[in-house]
Amino acid sequence: MARILVVDDSRTQQESLAKTLARHGHEVLIATDGESAVASATDNAPDLILMDVVMPGLNGFQATRQITKNEATSHIPVIILTSKDQETDKVWAHRQGAKDYIIKPAEEKELIKKIDSLLAS
Repeated sequence: MARILVVDDSRTQQESLAKTLARHGHEVLIATDGESAVASATDNAPDLILMDVVMPGLNGFQATRQITKNEATSHIPVIILTSKDQETDKVWAHRQGAKDYIIKPAEEKELIKKIDSLLAS
């Protein structure tokens, strides 16, 4: 069982992901924006982060960069989970330190496979 931080400003998306992850035995933490994601990553040291991009204030790319460049949190893998499907967004996400990129709506099997793969490495 892993502790996974879900970062999304949509209550519906938060609940859907929380149910899916709980079904697979994971503990879920929720952050509703980039600022609270950075704080939660520092305070709670999750095993993995699922990060939306389009959020008020600090967006997902900015939050990912802060998390992956901070010595205290750089070990936490970040998967970008967003509706943004442009190739430039994928390239930018990886440049910010994201380990993977999934386009919403995520298929449960694909999501869990990528999570398991990153947790195993």
